[in-house]
Amino acid sequence: MKIDIFSEMQQPRSIWGPDVENHEHRLIQETLEQAQLADEMGYGVWWEVEHHTAEEFSFSSAPEIMLTAIARATKNLRVGHAAALSPFRFNHPIRIAERSAFLDHLSDGRFELGLARSTALEWRIFNIEEEDTRSQMQQAFEMIPKMWTQERFTWKSDEYDIPDRPIVPHPFQKPHPRLWQACSSEASFEQAGRNGVGALGVTLWAPREQVEQWIDSYRRGIAAC
Repeated sequence: MKIDIFSEMQQPRSIWGPDVENHEHRLIQETLEQAQLADEMGYGVWWEVEHHTAEEFSFSSAPEIMLTAIARATKNLRVGHAAALSPFRFNHPIRIAERSAFLDHLSDGRFELGLARSTALEWRIFNIEEEDTRSQMQQAFEMIPKMWTQERFTWKSDEYDIPDRPIVPHPFQKPHPRLWQACSSEASFEQAGRNGVGALGVTLWAPREQVEQWIDSYRRGIAAC
């Protein structure tokens, strides 16, 4: 069994210490040191979240940069984006595909990609309508593997109009890095299964019976994939 590490880069104000001006720098350096120790101890994947304006809850606002630093400072530890916020006002699918492919090369094929819708707090900051988020994430799941495996890519929908273009680079892993979906509801577990991707389950506060229902929904989605 492999055990992974999930990093929010949390830092409550109570432990900032007297050198308040440098607390963010210390946190970034400590996160890198923790990942290096995880590599030495044989952990599986270092998962890094994406959050914005979260302050004490999460300083991980540029996870692709943190994961690049970790990838270059470790040898065996896999690096996972858990997860890229996929509505296009956060991250256009082309940018997700490009950054992820670069990270896959810089990690020598140790990268894994998760996608997420985010929450209302962040939707409001980026002027995103809630009713658009699940469709845009779904399209990202369908687009990104094509961008990674086809010489040229095109897409047209209500949200996107991408003319025939090459999306470069392609990932180091073939056919492409593993894909995951951040899941915290029955609908998201079912969607992950239907897309044939792994489920990054946020189940900390859910009773066992509810988690069982979510897993059953995931399995039904897999059966329909």
